[in-house]
Amino acid sequence: MFRKGYLPMAVKSKSSVKAKTSIKPKTASKHKVAVKPKKAINSKKSDFPPLSEDITSNLGVHDEWNVAQSEERYRKILDEMAEAYYELDLDGNYTFVNDALCRHMGYTKDELIGVNARSHISKEDVDNVSKAFTNIYTTGKPAREIPYAFIRKDGTTGFAENTGSPLLNQKGAIIGFRGIVQDTTERRQTEAALRQSEEKHRNIIENIQDGYFEVDLDGNFTFFNEAMREIHGYPKEELMGMNHRQSADKENAKKVFKAFNEIYKTGITGSIFDYEIIRKDGTRRQVEVSASLQKDASGKPIGFRGISRDITERKKMEETIRQSEERYRTILDEMEDGYFELDLAGNFTFANEADCRLLGYPKEELIGSNFRSQIAKEEFDTVYGAFSNIYITGKPQRGISYKAIRKDGSTGYAEVAGFPLRNQKGEIIGFRGIGRDITARKLTEEKIQYMATHDSLTGLPNRLMFSQLLNHAIQSANRYKRQIAVLFLDLDRFKNINDTMGHEAGDLLLKEIATRLKQTLRAVDVVSRLGGDEFVVLIDEVSNTNHVATVAHKILTSIINPLTIMGQECRITASIGISIYPKDAEDDQTLMKNADMAMYLAKEEGKNNYQFYADDIQSKSLEHQSIETNLRLALERNEFSLHYQAKVDFKTNAITGVEALLRWQNPSLGSVTPTQFIPVAEETGLIVSIGRWVMRTACAQNVAWQQQGLPPICMAVNLSLRQLTDDNLIDDIRMALHDSGMAPNLLELEITESMVMHNPARMISILAKIKSVGVRLAIDDFGTGYASLAQIKHFPVDTLKVDRSFIRNIPQDAEDKAITEAIIAMGKTLSLRVVAEGVETLEQMNFLKDHSCDDMQGYYFSKPIVPEQFADLLRKHVPSPLK
Repeated sequence: MFRKGYLPMAVKSKSSVKAKTSIKPKTASKHKVAVKPKKAINSKKSDFPPLSEDITSNLGVHDEWNVAQSEERYRKILDEMAEAYYELDLDGNYTFVNDALCRHMGYTKDELIGVNARSHISKEDVDNVSKAFTNIYTTGKPAREIPYAFIRKDGTTGFAENTGSPLLNQKGAIIGFRGIVQDTTERRQTEAALRQSEEKHRNIIENIQDGYFEVDLDGNFTFFNEAMREIHGYPKEELMGMNHRQSADKENAKKVFKAFNEIYKTGITGSIFDYEIIRKDGTRRQVEVSASLQKDASGKPIGFRGISRDITERKKMEETIRQSEERYRTILDEMEDGYFELDLAGNFTFANEADCRLLGYPKEELIGSNFRSQIAKEEFDTVYGAFSNIYITGKPQRGISYKAIRKDGSTGYAEVAGFPLRNQKGEIIGFRGIGRDITARKLTEEKIQYMATHDSLTGLPNRLMFSQLLNHAIQSANRYKRQIAVLFLDLDRFKNINDTMGHEAGDLLLKEIATRLKQTLRAVDVVSRLGGDEFVVLIDEVSNTNHVATVAHKILTSIINPLTIMGQECRITASIGISIYPKDAEDDQTLMKNADMAMYLAKEEGKNNYQFYADDIQSKSLEHQSIETNLRLALERNEFSLHYQAKVDFKTNAITGVEALLRWQNPSLGSVTPTQFIPVAEETGLIVSIGRWVMRTACAQNVAWQQQGLPPICMAVNLSLRQLTDDNLIDDIRMALHDSGMAPNLLELEITESMVMHNPARMISILAKIKSVGVRLAIDDFGTGYASLAQIKHFPVDTLKVDRSFIRNIPQDAEDKAITEAIIAMGKTLSLRVVAEGVETLEQMNFLKDHSCDDMQGYYFSKPIVPEQFADLLRKHVPSPLK
């Protein structure tokens, strides 16, 4: 090996320093060489591949030990080099490789020594590399940076550059080659990626619709896309090198110069300005430019680049809009609806005559006043939130209803659709809106709402209202760990009074009982009339059962006191059943059911008493268990069937649709009514699979009727709340339609009003997804679930079905008549088809027909019947085309 210090000395002095060593080739004899370090060509590093000369004949035997030591150090230095180094014989076989070359190729030294270098060079590059080394041999001169692709041991391909030199013996004869290999794989990949990126960006620029340009600091075009050339109307060769300002008149050229000068000074990115250009054909166009400063790699400004857009038509439109503004204001003043504009602070900047009338202010007083002063204090936050949302999202907000305060202090109701008011730059500078006086509609809705939630005879909350109040009470009791009590009250022998004294006397008695109950109870307690002679009481914050027993005793005492009805004194008693939350039940329905069961026990115990619910009142519970057990096997045993009830057009007496109604015949239980098994199915979740069967069977039956030559009609199928919220509902609907081959518009899915009001926002989303399948939607039992016109209009439904409870007593019952009329009117307002359920008498039919109800369903026309009977019925009543 080299003596310590020789190689560094050569590096430092940049001259030759001879060192003697010996190498042992594949032959057994040793050769002595003189080594002269020589700097690699173009190398900036301090590693020098040595030139060696065979001096064996010049050395004595006494130098062999020193030669061996020098050889070892020499090999070690080569192996520690970062560069890949090799030596070849004249045939191209490796005679020496360092560690770096082994890593480069992926081979060990033993695997490379003796192997021909050509075997690792790609077929495409072998000839070029061979020619380069032939030239080294011929000229004796090095060859620099010979590029080629090589194959690693693992089969992967890399790229390298080879700097080769002749390897000389002591006589100066070329005995092989030596060289340095530089791996260029990563550089090649980077260069390829850069080329692809540049090509991609050029393609993007060429394909954008807006003009793209680059100019030097003097404003001369150095690059542009086809869209830019089309905007200016010049051929490519003329536009290239032309000054940006040459395509503008003097005034606009100054504008361009000023804009670019400002960009140069400030370095602002995306500066936007517009000016007028003169195309080659002499026509003028308005363009909008967004430009930025262009810099080289060192950050030195070299020009500008930007986007140019032809905005001529937009400018014309803006001018047209400006000219029409006065006419627009005139038209606004002639509108029946109120129109207003506000600044961002909520101050009126414009109001038409209708808006002034709505609020009761002269225009000069309204302009400049704040919108807040015309809104009821309790509703301001809601209105403010809606307008804040307009500002934040930039999107309109419709249906903003609120209580408006007029100048004279009176109140009314208004409904506003609000929109963002923007300037020419698109910035929101205020709000504009269209307002409508909805006072009459609101009062009607409130009346309907009250009628829907209160008993018209007694003024007490009705069943639905009580259910809501009970749920709230349960939630509160659960939160604060309190007890509540439900008292189910039924008047004893009330029917006798009705039969002997007439319905008018019965109504007077019910009103008196309601009054006595309210007087007996605390203000925080709730008393409700469920219907007929049934009342229910909710007692909040129950301390113990003795407390409830005391209240029940007071109620019985107040009721039994004599009362005078239509000049006659009469007495009546009551039976009361009591259930306690959470001891007896933890939900409203079970609490009511258990109180009802306890009330029947009170009847059995002789009436005029109260009974608490107990676990031994289990006859109905046993029935429930039996139903559940058999219900789980009913589908598998094919125990279900469908009956079909027609829907009939009042005007034509033609069948317009049919509702599929589920029936269950069990070998051990016999005929089980839907009111018995549907709640169990709903509670256990079996309703989902049962409902799926009903839908598929009903669709298949409808198609079967059509195949018999009967006309297509709309098939209605009921959905439960469990089905409606089931993730697979849409798939179930599509599968039923697909398997049966029935058109989607022939399927109508019925959901109850209470279901859609369970969570209106979520239900709107679910119904919209169902509607997207193409089926129809109907709201069943309408009038029982608190829904208002304002709420129903948001649901994507086609039909309203008036609940049979309102139909039952018309035309005799004034309240039911009013509610039915209101529902029909609501349906007409919303362009919905209205179907009356439970029509059983001629009087009911005539009343509904006179009040423009669309369809009826009930025993008056047909009870639910089997498929064969319905087919016969359908043949007699040809349906009108579906709407």
